[in-house]
Amino acid sequence: MSAPAAGTAFHPQPGPGPARDGARWPAGEPARLARLPRRRRPGMIALAIALIGAGVLGSVALYTAADRRAAVLVATANVPAGGVIAAGDVGVASVAAGPGVQLIPAAQLRQVIGQVAGTALHPGMLLTAAELGALRPPGPGQVLVPLGLRPSLLPASGLGPGDRVLVVATPGAQGQPGSSAPPALIAPVAGVVEAVSAGPDADGYVVVDVIVAAADGAALAEQASTGQVALIVTRRAP
Repeated sequence: MSAPAAGTAFHPQPGPGPARDGARWPAGEPARLARLPRRRRPGMIALAIALIGAGVLGSVALYTAADRRAAVLVATANVPAGGVIAAGDVGVASVAAGPGVQLIPAAQLRQVIGQVAGTALHPGMLLTAAELGALRPPGPGQVLVPLGLRPSLLPASGLGPGDRVLVVATPGAQGQPGSSAPPALIAPVAGVVEAVSAGPDADGYVVVDVIVAAADGAALAEQASTGQVALIVTRRAP
């Protein structure tokens, strides 16, 4: 083929195409690649289905565990340690009970009413067996002595169950000159406040129940009968 003359356009002619089934592609027909066969992998498909199923089952199990709620007993009022639990002091609440938490079921409500609070109860506290006591104070080796005190001898911040105190003898009747008789209480007596009356009685006294060792009970009661006693708070209840 001779070179084209100057100033003329050159249009090459398509040559014969590649072989197709032993023949050659016709001139001018575009070449086409043969399709690759699709390879199916049943094992991978089965694995994907199994993983999807496991994920669904795990989600259902997690939702069921998180939504497992139980009706249990909850304190609805303040009950001091050693106080008797009344019907109005407890109620029922539905909570998600986790494993290892020994809450008292709501079905045991009647069994709890009338028992003694082993610790101080507060509204909203979930009840367990640890919050219940078998006996009301005083316990073995203890006695309860009531003390009648003028409100002016009590702390301005108040006195409550569980407060630890020292009971001391005063030199005379409350507000009166000292007595010549020796006091029955020689040394201060340590005790724990069990209860305090709501207000002064008809004689103007506030009654404070104090639990002390049995060996100190008689002397403390004798001293209290004279009105010559006072309290010193050594530690507040938690």
